[in-house]
Amino acid sequence: MNVGIAVVATLLVTWVPALVWLRRRGRGGDLGGPARRATFETLHTASRAAPAFRAGLTEQGAQKAARHLRTLLGCAALAITDGERLLAWDGEHDHHIEEGPKHAGDTLASGRTQVHDVVCDQLDCPIRRVVVVPLATDDRVVGTLAAYGEEVPAGLIRAAEEVAQWVDAQLELAELDHSRTLLMEAEMRALRAQISPHFIYNSLTTIASFVRSDPERARELLLEFAGFTRYSFRRHGDFTTLAEELRSIDRYLLLQRARFGEQLRVTLRIAPEVLPVAVPFLCLQPLVENAVRHGLQDRSEPGLITIVAEDAGSDCVISVDDDGIGMEPDDVRRLLSGEARPLGDDGEAAGIGLANVDGRLRQVYGDEYGLAVETGPGAGTKVTVRVPKYRPGVTASSGPL
Repeated sequence: MNVGIAVVATLLVTWVPALVWLRRRGRGGDLGGPARRATFETLHTASRAAPAFRAGLTEQGAQKAARHLRTLLGCAALAITDGERLLAWDGEHDHHIEEGPKHAGDTLASGRTQVHDVVCDQLDCPIRRVVVVPLATDDRVVGTLAAYGEEVPAGLIRAAEEVAQWVDAQLELAELDHSRTLLMEAEMRALRAQISPHFIYNSLTTIASFVRSDPERARELLLEFAGFTRYSFRRHGDFTTLAEELRSIDRYLLLQRARFGEQLRVTLRIAPEVLPVAVPFLCLQPLVENAVRHGLQDRSEPGLITIVAEDAGSDCVISVDDDGIGMEPDDVRRLLSGEARPLGDDGEAAGIGLANVDGRLRQVYGDEYGLAVETGPGAGTKVTVRVPKYRPGVTASSGPL
């Protein structure tokens, strides 16, 4: 993003709420003189236009913002176009509306500010000239903003360009929001895809084996399997509580113990005070599945999985530990960097879910909150997740379980 645009956006985000609070607190009191009042009114008007562009350059958003932008520029009329058509017009002199796309043509083609004469046979019409400035995101012209008036002085041209840069900043933020949403959705689809088809097949086979010998247990296992899949494939929210995540993992382990019997042992130590902490949805499932695979692979004696969740001041620390075959540290580094992994004995790529979880944690909380992996050949594997108990924007959404 252009540095100047970023500064404009930052100033608006940080100062506008404070000025709005000041206005409400004062309820018409003195804001410190005409200069400060003018600054407040400008920022307040801009803040009212900003939400309209957070979905991008759309007709609905442009129509909502046009009135506020015309107020900022103090022009007779204002038009907003995208690359093909007029999106919004604000001004009483709407007999020039159809000329909007024509006036925008040169600016769309060149990417430069253009000033045009406007021919009008109505003597009382104040529109005689227009300045058209480009709207751009990622150095790509996506539309125009046009300010109409009787004259187009240098001050209006500069003001229109400044307003256009501010709109560019809002469009950049909209694209970032959209990209972040797409990335989160793609990562969630990838995580769901990592829920092993072999686990689903083996679970159903295990349930079927109890249908005749122990139908009540088969019924219970089938209900647990339904609850697990319903939670894993829910579409409600990017975050959940640690309690809900652990409940789903308990169902997963119940199904695995029905399959492996005494070969799989599980120990849980959960501090009650961390159960309400919000965590990224499905951030623990891949860790537990990886532990089960590595904890039972190539061994005849029982494997032990230990899950611990502790209160660590401002953070919650969760660890998943297995006493299995372990991994080479270099393999772990390559795994978390997203490099391709070889296929395991069950035909599935190993560790992709861990890399996905690590990337999501870093995206949400920062690099200091990535996965910590302790392992070595024959030494088992311990994966630790550290999440803050509170982070702005991170709120658990309860979905159907």
